[in-house]
Amino acid sequence: MIYWDQEKECMPLEQLRELQLRRLKETVYRVYAFVPAYQKKMDEAGVKPDDIKTLDDLKKLPFTTKQDLRDNYPFGLFAVPMSEVVRIHSSSGTTGKPTVVGYTRKDIDIWAELMARALISAGATRHSVIQNAYGYGLFTGGLGVHYGAEKIGASVIPSSGGNTKRQIMLMQDFGTTILTCTPSYALFMYEVMKEMGIDPADLKLKAGIFGAEPWSENMRREIENNLKIDAYDIYGLSEIIGPGVAIECSYKNGLHIAEDHFIAEIIDPETGEVLEDGRQGELVITAITKEALPIIRYRTRDLTALDRTPCACGRTHVRMQKVLGRSDDMVIIRGVNVFPSMVESVLLNIPGVEPYYLLVVDRRGNLDELEVHVEVSEKIFSDEIRKLEELEDLIRRELESALGIGVKVRLVEPKSIERSEGKAKRVIDRRKI
Repeated sequence: MIYWDQEKECMPLEQLRELQLRRLKETVYRVYAFVPAYQKKMDEAGVKPDDIKTLDDLKKLPFTTKQDLRDNYPFGLFAVPMSEVVRIHSSSGTTGKPTVVGYTRKDIDIWAELMARALISAGATRHSVIQNAYGYGLFTGGLGVHYGAEKIGASVIPSSGGNTKRQIMLMQDFGTTILTCTPSYALFMYEVMKEMGIDPADLKLKAGIFGAEPWSENMRREIENNLKIDAYDIYGLSEIIGPGVAIECSYKNGLHIAEDHFIAEIIDPETGEVLEDGRQGELVITAITKEALPIIRYRTRDLTALDRTPCACGRTHVRMQKVLGRSDDMVIIRGVNVFPSMVESVLLNIPGVEPYYLLVVDRRGNLDELEVHVEVSEKIFSDEIRKLEELEDLIRRELESALGIGVKVRLVEPKSIERSEGKAKRVIDRRKI
């Protein structure tokens, strides 16, 4: 079974475009009628619902940003009365007011449907035992995966994040076949397995579905080789619906976006201009089936590109590249854009280097400096000074070649960089202090 809903996932393109246009028009009319903030934005942009006659007219509509959600905190962007909202999720709000998202019963059903598609795409079946180590609670990851897994009839272990030794015990005792968590936490689990003397090959794990943070192809290879599994990238964000917006198929040549529910665009993050397929830029998503929180042209800040060439799996929905990084995670060093994923890709090609690193950006006088802290294995760290200096020099040369700027490298001892059970922190920018 490679599809959950073959009719929708393999819909002929002409039919898919007609469906998108009909749903887009309905959504635009609804937000204009029931969400004062959207009516105000559209009026200011000089656009009315009747102006949306083709999919190309989408670009006439104003963008929605995370700030819009904060400005209308908590429920100002909801398009239904609270009596119809059956679920509320929220961001942590660590940088100000949290963003709040709501779901009607139909929204929850659609979310479960999308996650069912995603899980099947990554090889899950009703016979799978899915250990869900995404966080439960206000974060959308845990419950999103959970509902999708139950929808396909799989067995779900709602382990949530943390308590890593117990997670591994559950894998052994319950026969986990699919692991869902952040990629950085999957690598941390492997590290703990080694400490416990457990060989991943002795587990029943077959696949992992990893998301919530950008990760490179090199990290995929590292996870697959260490845990002896197939690693799939999943994409979603709370403001749109949660996980399940897009996922890779078995060919792993991009993540299929569920185009019957979302319209994707790529824009130049500086100018807002819509870019043609294949060009990298910021992903913008319009949700065309949500009831409680319909969202128009949401700027995700995630950097990727779209690919509409046919996929061998038969799905007709557009594919997005693995996210390169976030425009707000990007650091600019002397005019050069640097993403953690670029650094990670270089480091994981160098033997003896552990998949844990930290980018520290500082300013000396008027000059920005980048220092990369890199964890090395126990064996390397206990080696003679000359060999450590040689490794440090090799890493510096490789990074400078890849990034095009001067870099300082500091090798640090094993386990000295903080581990994360959720999204890994990769950048410390001291220029802002």
